[in-house]
Formats: sequence, structure tokens, C-alpha cells
Amino acid sequence: MIKGIDTTFLVQAEIEESSLHADTVSYIRNELVMGKTQFALAPQVLSEFIHVVTDAKRFEKSLSMGQALEKAEFWWNAVEIKHIFPSTDSLTLFNNWMIRYNLGRKRILDTMLGATYFSAGISKILTANVRDYSVFECFDIISF
Repeated sequence: MIKGIDTTFLVQAEIEESSLHADTVSYIRNELVMGKTQFALAPQVLSEFIHVVTDAKRFEKSLSMGQALEKAEFWWNAVEIKHIFPSTDSLTLFNNWMIRYNLGRKRILDTMLGATYFSAGISKILTANVRDYSVFECFDIISF
């Protein structure tokens, strides 16, 4: 089973001051030990992750750019990660969803990520932002 990773999931996994850090790390360990999960990761998740975790206004102990890039590279190169890329189909779906659900500018990134995963056949998303993906009514959302 492949589960798509949202930025919020990576932030919870890597930022110790996150209230869900321990639960997220435990979930990852359990999934990997059981050997029943492969994680999907799109490049746009990593760019948003770097943007978020280096923001000193969000976190008391934000990461340096070097630390954030190192963690992003770790996730991208992990053997449990399947790389998922935007495609012509995902761009078309993104446009359709933006119009159909009357979404605004603050929903662009999550809608594109959802369309990217859905177009790649991924129907499970790991996220802290359930609302961002529930509107599409096609995902099994895993949240802590």
C-alpha cells in the first residue's frame, strides 16, 4: 500500500517541538517495521517543507537551510519512498478541481499535490490538514 506524504506530515516528523512529533515518528516506525507501507513523495512537498521548517516565526527551534536541505534529501533518497511527479493528467485534474470546488489561492499547493497523487493512483494521504483533502471526496486521509 502506498501512502502519499503531505508537507504537514514531514514537518511533524522532523520538528521536535511539533505537538504530534512523537505520534508521527511512532507511526513511521510501526509502518516500516511491519513492512506494509511504501510512502509516496512529490518534489513540491520537499520545497514547501524547506520553506516551513526554516521559518523562525513558526518554530522556536527552526532548522537552518542546510539542516532542512539535508532532511529533504534524506526523505527523497529513502528506499521506502516512491517518487511521484506532476503530469499532464494531474495538471488537468488540478484545474478541474480548482474550478469545481471554487477554491482560492490558498488552496493551490494542496490541490496540486492532491491531483498529483490521485493521478498516480494514490488514494491515501498522510496529513495534519484533513480539510485540505476531504473536499475532493476521493482520499482516505490519515491524520494524527
